Amino acid sequence: MLKIGLVDDRMIDLDKLNAIISGMENVEIVFSTLSAEEAYEQIKKETIDLLIADIEMPNLSGYELADIIHSHALSIAVIFVTANSGYAVHAFELNVHDYIMKPYSKDRLTTSIERLLEKNQSAEIAGRLYLKQKNDIHIIQKKDIIFIERSGRSSTIHTKKDQLKTYLTLNELEGELRERDFIRSHRSFIINIHYVKNFSLYAKNSYTVAFEGIEAQAMITKEKVDFLQEYYF
Repeated sequence: MLKIGLVDDRMIDLDKLNAIISGMENVEIVFSTLSAEEAYEQIKKETIDLLIADIEMPNLSGYELADIIHSHALSIAVIFVTANSGYAVHAFELNVHDYIMKPYSKDRLTTSIERLLEKNQSAEIAGRLYLKQKNDIHIIQKKDIIFIERSGRSSTIHTKKDQLKTYLTLNELEGELRERDFIRSHRSFIINIHYVKNFSLYAKNSYTVAFEGIEAQAMITKEKVDFLQEYYF
């Protein structure tokens, strides 16, 4: 099920989006609003997979919304539906899924959304980590990994529900976790930035990392904290 947020400051255009998308299978409209500011608030508290937005809107633009999504590494695809072709190059820089010019046909929009559905289905398979342990193979959703810690000869993978040990090195695991969500925070840790709750100063050049949902903590260097502040948060 693809969860979608809609924003356009013209009611006639928003109604058209709602009418087309509500007739599609495997999609759900989570919010539909005339206000980009309201869309931003919804993005912060609701889980969506796709934002369909006009670009030129009062106060906060659709381009600025997409820039927030991109700079915060949020897993939200963006489709611009706009009457202005002037942002096409910038949209490419933000890696948006599609750029649709008004007026558009129903098929033009539905084809774009169906293409995203197919892409997500492929990514779901690719978004798994396969761990061989003796006679067992454990399959972990990468998005469920909170952090990984190296201790001695093994690595411990902390997920939402449990902990799994593997003899794979952090370098090997880092190669498997090429998603932008994961960073090598310390020589002994890989963290998923989406679960980070706060950093606490531990020593002159290092911090502890607290996460949402678990008590276990990781370590991060001051250099990596500075990097996250500049490029992610």
